[in-house]
Amino acid sequence: MKPQMEAIIYTDGGSRGNPGEAGIGIVIKDVEGNILKEISQYIGIQTNNVAEYKALSRGLEIALDIGITKVKCKLDSELVTKQIKGEYKVKNERMIPMYNMVMPLINKFEEFHIEHIRREYNKEADALANKAMDEK
Repeated sequence: MKPQMEAIIYTDGGSRGNPGEAGIGIVIKDVEGNILKEISQYIGIQTNNVAEYKALSRGLEIALDIGITKVKCKLDSELVTKQIKGEYKVKNERMIPMYNMVMPLINKFEEFHIEHIRREYNKEADALANKAMDEK
């Protein structure tokens, strides 16, 4: 039996203009709070919500790549959090493919939790998303 790997993923996506120049920021930490991986990536012209979904999806892909089996995702997008939890329906046509991109990734984890956090608790991922937009 392979060991359980647990991680906390902080993600943030931002857009200047909405739609506009967009970036994602991801911080993956182990349960002790040590940083396993940080990503800052420019993603072109996107809406804020698309950027939030892309950040989550990329974070999940990376976690799977490094062998994480249990994950807690923390993001400051209430919309994305509630859509993933099934509390909000995904009605916007542009969001449906984003949602459909994330759900199969979620199903690959033994345990998955997602939680909405206030922006001030997501400063590291936010800074990485802004850095991506600055450096594009």
